[in-house]
Amino acid sequence: MQFKVKFLLILIIAGTISSCKQIYNPPAISSPNTYLVVEGVINSGSDATIIKLSNTVNLASKVSVSPLLHAIVSVQGDQNVSYPLIEIGNGKYYTSNLNLDNSHKYRLIIITSNSKSYYSDYVPVLDSPPIDSVFFNLNGNNVVINSATHDATNTVQFYRWDFNETWIIHSAFFSYFKSDGTKITFRNLIDDNVYQCWSSDTSNSIVINSTSKLKQAVITNNIITTVDKNSPKVVHKYSILVNQYALTGDAYKFWTNLKSNTEQLGSIFDAQPTQLIGNIHSTTNPNEPVIGYISVGKVSTKRIFIDNQQIPFTNYREGEECVLDTFLYKYVSPGGKTAVNQVDEYINYKIGGNYPPYIPVLPISIPGGAVLGYSASTSDCTDCTLRGTNIQPSYWK
Repeated sequence: MQFKVKFLLILIIAGTISSCKQIYNPPAISSPNTYLVVEGVINSGSDATIIKLSNTVNLASKVSVSPLLHAIVSVQGDQNVSYPLIEIGNGKYYTSNLNLDNSHKYRLIIITSNSKSYYSDYVPVLDSPPIDSVFFNLNGNNVVINSATHDATNTVQFYRWDFNETWIIHSAFFSYFKSDGTKITFRNLIDDNVYQCWSSDTSNSIVINSTSKLKQAVITNNIITTVDKNSPKVVHKYSILVNQYALTGDAYKFWTNLKSNTEQLGSIFDAQPTQLIGNIHSTTNPNEPVIGYISVGKVSTKRIFIDNQQIPFTNYREGEECVLDTFLYKYVSPGGKTAVNQVDEYINYKIGGNYPPYIPVLPISIPGGAVLGYSASTSDCTDCTLRGTNIQPSYWK
């Protein structure tokens, strides 16, 4: 529900001469100034409103993210009613069940911990019409996700979309055992299954469209994103939740400018070449730039699932570089005389001290005899929780 953007501070980039031997850092790169970035939409319905606040960082900085913490954030109506947001960490502020009155206008108010204050303009409530469908088609090696919508009332002419995607991942090997550092025990395959996990991501591109120049307020075959069919995302099962936002004309201009800037540079995570004028202003310093645009309205959503059986043969193979090694309780190297306990040395890390340890997969034994050791591999090949969660999402089916 938010546009995931890392703005780097560039207000003016001065030209440099390539033959210059002396290192030159333009003021915009080395400037110590930081400016507020506001991301999010005020959801006028019962769903959550999440506003993300951060500060710009300059190109010379080694810090890539600078969340704004301990701010006081609220939604205010033109009828003088306020709705506070709760800080939930990492620069995010949350509320739900606003259920705003569509006949009034609303704005966002931000007061930082150092008493700086920011106000967005009052904007009308503009609800998104329902998403008619989300579907996919195959185009060469790409799985193309599309959406369709229409507004029978012709009230909404400008749209924006973002998405959350989730997919199943597997470890290269199924681990039936684990070590607590001193001994190996059976793994609880219900609560501690590290073979199958779910990984997620959010959109990092800007998708906008308009019906303002069309005879009918209908959008079809609107491309949301593309996924390479050889991507790990679609090797097992993939799901995408598409969020659709209605925009005013001014909001559409803001997103159009932002899209133009980022397409010139290749990514919205890159530096922005021009100052972006939104609808948020500093009341402490009216000349201070603030990056972002606040809209108000209900958000339409639709989720689809894509099973690997719907995708033609993929060349992706999970864990191609993974190796299953053998570790014995008593191992004597060729030509050696002294036995070494490889299990303690490589798996029981509190004894052997090897870190990161190997994860046991299966026991090695003579039929009907004692366990001689274990097959094992590195954690990145056996523990999918390093790349996702082994808790199935509530919406999964």
